[in-house]
Amino acid sequence: MTETHTTPPSSAADLAVGARSASGRPYRGALIGFGGVARTAHLPGALASGAVRHRVEIVAAVDPAPGAREGATLPVVADWDGLEAFAPVDFVDICTPTGTHLAATLWALGRGYHVLCEKPVAVTRADAEAIAQAAGRAGRLVVPCHQYRYNPAWQQMHRWLREGAIGRWHLAELAVYRPAADAGADRSGRPWRTVAAESAGGILLDHGTHLLYSLLDAAGGPPTAVSAWTGRLRHLDYGVEDTAQLTIEFPGRLATLVLTWAATHRENRVRFIGERGAIDWQGGILRLEPTAGAATVLDFTIELDKRRYPGWFADLFAAFADALDRGADPAALADIRRTAAVLEAAYASARAGTRVPVE
Repeated sequence: MTETHTTPPSSAADLAVGARSASGRPYRGALIGFGGVARTAHLPGALASGAVRHRVEIVAAVDPAPGAREGATLPVVADWDGLEAFAPVDFVDICTPTGTHLAATLWALGRGYHVLCEKPVAVTRADAEAIAQAAGRAGRLVVPCHQYRYNPAWQQMHRWLREGAIGRWHLAELAVYRPAADAGADRSGRPWRTVAAESAGGILLDHGTHLLYSLLDAAGGPPTAVSAWTGRLRHLDYGVEDTAQLTIEFPGRLATLVLTWAATHRENRVRFIGERGAIDWQGGILRLEPTAGAATVLDFTIELDKRRYPGWFADLFAAFADALDRGADPAALADIRRTAAVLEAAYASARAGTRVPVE
């Protein structure tokens, strides 16, 4: 099979943010948590382009950690009530460990703030419903940080799938390999991702959430059942799973996920197989391999470098501001619910050792 090497399309930030209108009013927000992801992705994302800076202004951060103010370029207060000094505040951007997301979201809605929250916002259907009810009572939005929708490689894969480049896909294989959990900004102690009380779960919640909502986008409909295994293979001192394996059933389709912090190196792999070919993503290289015709090879290595992540968050902030303009985003709550439903079913399957329907 011959190959056609082409240049990837412009980054998500160049296309989406550049095309957005700057006509909406600006919104003032505060970061809840000022650790690694807030400093290296969320805050730079809010500053990434003039179009986003016109719509979103981060005025403060909340973090009780002793070193939270060190190197800060904006005011940092120790507790949530300290935000009153920066009124008016339209929204909060929750960047704290997963185990705090539900309480922080409910608190923010109770104070009348809109919410942008790191993934996963909810890990059970009951939590997702509690958030939806609170958002309805408050008349406020809750939007998940599902920024992989602005990952240019995922965008190109979804484009090929929508266009029918491989026909109807029937098998998806997704894998994430890491040698350990990300230590985050604080490297003085045990990473919060490995402490059950803080993380609420291991690699399935951390990396798996991104793969799940991306897979659900590609499937175009809900799964019917999940079979899962979770456990510790290498990091026996972790309080959560370092490895997870899932088989997710859709009508006429099957997806497998392998996620591990027990690998020897860092690697991502995604493959969709359809009736007329396959799409394969390894590292920074994305390949379209039709059964007839030349393969297309795109190199996204530069676009997927961590230094480009703020661009994905810039798109996320722009979409969030657009939703605030509209005053509603029902798709966001549905997104939180469906992701939580699969996560809940997966952990239930792993505990019981059986196939579990996704409700």
